[in-house]
Amino acid sequence: MRTLWLLSAAHALNHAQAALLPLVYLAIIPEFHIDVAAIALLAAAGNIMSGLVQLSYSALTRVFSRRSILSVGGVIFGGGMAAQALAGTFPQFAAWNLISRVAASPQHPVGNGLLSEQFPTERRGFAISAHIAGGNVGTVAVPLLGAFLIATFGWRPTVVVFGIPAVVIAVLIWLQVGESGADRAAARERGSLRSAFGAVFRDRDLVLVFASAAMGGGARGLGVLNVFVPLYLTFVLHLDTTTVALMYTVLVVASVPGPLVAGWLSDRWGRKPLIIGAYIGGAISLAAFVLAGDNQVLLWLSIVALSLFNFVESPQLQALLSDLTPPGLRDAAFSAYFTLAFGVGSLWLAVYGVIVDVLGNEAGLPVVFWLMALAFLAAILLVLPIRLAPMQTQEPEVAG
Repeated sequence: MRTLWLLSAAHALNHAQAALLPLVYLAIIPEFHIDVAAIALLAAAGNIMSGLVQLSYSALTRVFSRRSILSVGGVIFGGGMAAQALAGTFPQFAAWNLISRVAASPQHPVGNGLLSEQFPTERRGFAISAHIAGGNVGTVAVPLLGAFLIATFGWRPTVVVFGIPAVVIAVLIWLQVGESGADRAAARERGSLRSAFGAVFRDRDLVLVFASAAMGGGARGLGVLNVFVPLYLTFVLHLDTTTVALMYTVLVVASVPGPLVAGWLSDRWGRKPLIIGAYIGGAISLAAFVLAGDNQVLLWLSIVALSLFNFVESPQLQALLSDLTPPGLRDAAFSAYFTLAFGVGSLWLAVYGVIVDVLGNEAGLPVVFWLMALAFLAAILLVLPIRLAPMQTQEPEVAG
């Protein structure tokens, strides 16, 4: 539980940075005399670099403990965040920004691997969901706080305020987290990293998990849905700024308790029923959101439904991946999962952007939401054939 608390706190700070940076970007545009295109390129470079580097952790975890990777990454992440305050030019700011974002990349694959080693199957769904929910706390809490700090003290003190706690948590992970090393020993015993990836991608059920994650990424709550809901409310329904802000707040609020409840239920009812239920509920919610039109009652109800369903499938897929993967392949499987998830997630956004650009806001944004609903329905077809027998036969050793 100490590991879970510390990893969840680190994850919250990871998401806090992601939520704060758009506000920081607004502040540096006039200061460094840059345009929006420069910010877009910086954000894209950070997404690509932090996504691709996750594949490397399958190799690093064979040599270094997960605790050390998370601790070193956390120190560089927090230090890089704070060091942005020292930038005198945009290239200097961009360099520290990229260093910080890449250093945060172990959080998902390495953190989930560590939790999978320490928690038995019957508690793993809750543990991974709590880890995800911890990150979402940062997403929900930061926008108002970050805006207040930047307006009151400026962006430079604000990035320092957000950077220092990440360093502190990283040090605490080094001092307080224990690790048995059972997974690392099992990975070495299985042979080379190449053979590990070969085994992962020959496993039919793991490939189906990867494919369902990639397909479900088309309507995932954070990173896709939360980007397009405000755009739809603003440019299609033409709602005022206050109403959009309130609806957006309601949308993301359930991203904290939702995964916790779903994780608790999946530990008792099984992963597949929760994942399939989330996909069905999410698809219905997306359809209701578009069909509600400007009916305020139906619109609010659909926002609540989106909040309840569209943030819970990802942590349960990760828990299912952990259940299906033997300890010796766990780091390779998580590295592949998150590399594909981040890469395909960026591709969905690009496709949706092209659709809106071609059709325009009024016609294109509704099409995007219908495609999101179809993506969730298609993901069900990929989850249904997954076999669950390995859950009983591949129980990992629990760290002491």
